Amino acid sequence: MTQRKIAEAFPPGEFIQEELDARGWSQIELAEIIGCHPTVVNAWVRGKRAITAQTAKQLGDAFGMSAHWWINQQTYYDLWKEEEVDTGIARRAKVYGYGPIKDLMKRQWVEHSESIDVLESRIMDFYCVPNLEEKPQLPHAARKNTPDEPNVLQLAWLFRARRLAKCLTANPFTEQSFEEALLSLKVLKANTEDTRLIPKVLAQFGIKFLIIEQLSSGAGIDGVTFWDQDWPVIALSLRYDRIDSFWFTLAHELGHIKNRDAQKGSMVLDIDLVGEKAQRFEEKSDTEKRADLFSSEFLVPEAKLESFISRKGPLFSKIKINDFARVQAVHPGIVVGQLQHRGCIHWRNHRPMLEKVRTIVTASALTDGWGQAPVGV
Repeated sequence: MTQRKIAEAFPPGEFIQEELDARGWSQIELAEIIGCHPTVVNAWVRGKRAITAQTAKQLGDAFGMSAHWWINQQTYYDLWKEEEVDTGIARRAKVYGYGPIKDLMKRQWVEHSESIDVLESRIMDFYCVPNLEEKPQLPHAARKNTPDEPNVLQLAWLFRARRLAKCLTANPFTEQSFEEALLSLKVLKANTEDTRLIPKVLAQFGIKFLIIEQLSSGAGIDGVTFWDQDWPVIALSLRYDRIDSFWFTLAHELGHIKNRDAQKGSMVLDIDLVGEKAQRFEEKSDTEKRADLFSSEFLVPEAKLESFISRKGPLFSKIKINDFARVQAVHPGIVVGQLQHRGCIHWRNHRPMLEKVRTIVTASALTDGWGQAPVGV
């Protein structure tokens, strides 16, 4: 809402003098009428003494006017004086209302400053806007696997991902290098420790890879795929520190690259890919269905998994899962994740097999979060 600013206000004393002149009274006479010392009236006239509620009643009675009129004149004048002093409060409120500013400063994405000018400039730089009247816009607005627009937490995370991606280097990317990357990644699926090799493998074949912790657990971000000039970029949040979630999300983002869902200049943001809040497969868009199918096939071939389910279900013991995982050369946790994803077992089943990977992957990947922050970015 646009605020109206008082153009100019005058001290109530000027109106007191006008009323005196209109009646031919002196200040001494007004003092006698009201019953106060003449110096008090003189202080009112010169604006050295404010009009109180009692004074407004006295002046109203003396001049045959409303007491409210006099108290309003004092209020208008006081507000006008305050508006003439730039406290910076309005600007600071505008800055803090632009996005999750406290979170950005806490994560050192934006450096704090007591100067509102400096802070405003840093926010504009982070969001790549010429002024705070402009809404932050990513090139070709980011698409999501849900119909809603990215919220402020998700949008800030995407801007951070785009900025950090420019700090990474990778070999040239081609369709052939992508297929070679897939072959190299497949041999890393069996052992948790091998996940530390993934950032290097992806960079070797032309894919930039980074990890950014969410600003808040409520953001629901799993990953994003976009392009930085001639390189595809995958950024993951690792909000679920589990080997099944890590591999499924990574493979899902690889599916977006393979299917050309994230063309140059666009971003595909994936929210709630896994877990109890995940969309049912039949409710997803065709784009997301293709990425899901690619991910599942990449992790465990569809025909092999279907055969295992039909032969060993509906009870899947740890021994059965381990034996199948060994034959398929994948980590048992990946099999558990696929069974959960299909609804063959409950999300709580076989939790110990879902090993943690965060500390392993972040040891070799460009990481922002969990106490780590790239310097000078």
